[in-house]
Amino acid sequence: MLGRRAAAAVEQMDRPDCDARLLENTYRQFGIINKVLSGWRRLYARELRPIVPPQRRPLTILDLGCGGGDLAVMLSRWAARDGKPMHVTGIDPDPRAARFARQRAADSGVDFREAHSSDLVREGARFDVVISNHVLHHLSPGELRHLLADSEILAETTSLHNDLIRSPAAFALFSVAALPFRQSFIREDGLTSIRRSYKPAELSAAAPPGWSVERSSAFHQVLTWRRG
Repeated sequence: MLGRRAAAAVEQMDRPDCDARLLENTYRQFGIINKVLSGWRRLYARELRPIVPPQRRPLTILDLGCGGGDLAVMLSRWAARDGKPMHVTGIDPDPRAARFARQRAADSGVDFREAHSSDLVREGARFDVVISNHVLHHLSPGELRHLLADSEILAETTSLHNDLIRSPAAFALFSVAALPFRQSFIREDGLTSIRRSYKPAELSAAAPPGWSVERSSAFHQVLTWRRG
């Protein structure tokens, strides 16, 4: 079942006619999943906190495919506790996700909008760092190339794309870890996501020159690009 990517599989939350209540519960529960399992605390400490922008202005971060917005808020609050000026812009092309994210409690270090990375490229936007979380496995090969190309244009310093790993261990561990999450698509879609995800060697082969893949946990790998 995990020998080949299930690239054609569709997650329930990606269906336009999915249950709206279960979708909103999924966005809410993402906050717990991402805090506990995604490894962003380590990525923040290692990759984001050390960056000091010119003139000591706020570090600007673009979160591509931000979903319900929990990661953007989490990063902003970690930075605030560390006394590090930061502003995170979260974008998502799905109007349901963008609407949910905008309904979050106001946070001065975060803003959300419904947009695609190509929209920001056309606008000439630039950010110190471009990130994504659990986005790459949703993309076709062409969409993956376009997202990474846009990331190189939009990022002044670094781009970090954190995604799941397709492996029996990840599938088995998540199958158990997600049992407490009810009345949402978390468990079903999470297992589908693992089936759709890349193995590290596959992701490395799919990425253009200049990108590197690091396995960061049993669940995750990080695709990284650095300017110059």
